[in-house]
Amino acid sequence: MNAPIDLLSDTRQVTVTVNGKQQSLEVEGRTTLADMLRQECRTPGVRVGCEHGVCGSCTILFDGEPMRACLMLAVQADGHEIKTIESMADGDKLHAIQEAFSEEHGLQCGFCTAGIILSVSELLERCPQPSDEQIYEVLGGHLCRCTGYQQILQSVRLAADMLVDK
Repeated sequence: MNAPIDLLSDTRQVTVTVNGKQQSLEVEGRTTLADMLRQECRTPGVRVGCEHGVCGSCTILFDGEPMRACLMLAVQADGHEIKTIESMADGDKLHAIQEAFSEEHGLQCGFCTAGIILSVSELLERCPQPSDEQIYEVLGGHLCRCTGYQQILQSVRLAADMLVDK
């Protein structure tokens, strides 16, 4: 008789595409996607805040959709494409959204910013000129303790204008 498999402690082979680069990694079944991205894929922009999916700091783009990396196991990402904040800039040239956040002071401590920028990038791809209500709906999934959100709203508006003008 075969021994039962412990799905949470056994190691598994996972192949993911992170920021355009395919990687094969061996991870324990209980490893969160956030931990794998930070530790194995060297993407420190994936922040771990609340570890309950509430704060939004660990937001990534998972097959193009914003997802909370702290709520997923690394094994669930097998075969999928992941983008982190590290994918946004082109070398030393910031993405328009990052430039807008800098110009409008949409960040202070920066802990939550990566997740917000990734969610905003998906919004602006889906809706190039969003209303304030649509922006606030996206921002509602992110906790920022520093800015009061007004500068973030202004940053998103500027980013939308910058991207349309390109």
